[in-house]
Amino acid sequence: MQTQPRYPNVYLYRRVVNAKLFIDTNYHEPINLDDIADEAFFSKFHFIRLFRAAYNYTPHQYLTRVRVDKASLLLQKGTSVSQTCYAVGFDSVPSFSALFKKVFKLSPALYRQRALERRKDILLSPHKYIPNCFAEKKGWV
Repeated sequence: MQTQPRYPNVYLYRRVVNAKLFIDTNYHEPINLDDIADEAFFSKFHFIRLFRAAYNYTPHQYLTRVRVDKASLLLQKGTSVSQTCYAVGFDSVPSFSALFKKVFKLSPALYRQRALERRKDILLSPHKYIPNCFAEKKGWV
């Protein structure tokens, strides 16, 4: 009876990390679980278990979170909701908007509007955004 070789945990973890880096790099592409698991050279079911053990998210949850986080950065810069949706890899503006609202408790349009207003306010009165402890330390108060 032949047994399968046991690989060190570091080797397995390195493969999972490579898959995470693949997600981080290619989040805007139409990647799916098969693509990500292939990157780590695991079956998708084994990969899901290992990924979840390492990051407390399934690969799909992590991909979605990366996309939403990248979307928030684009919206803060003033990119339109539809451009942002497609730029981060979502296929549908309504589903993107619903997911974004679930995560940030604001619609993407309102999030964008508030970010632009905040940016404008920072330019007009930057002193309001300097922490008081920092201002005191520098002798500005």
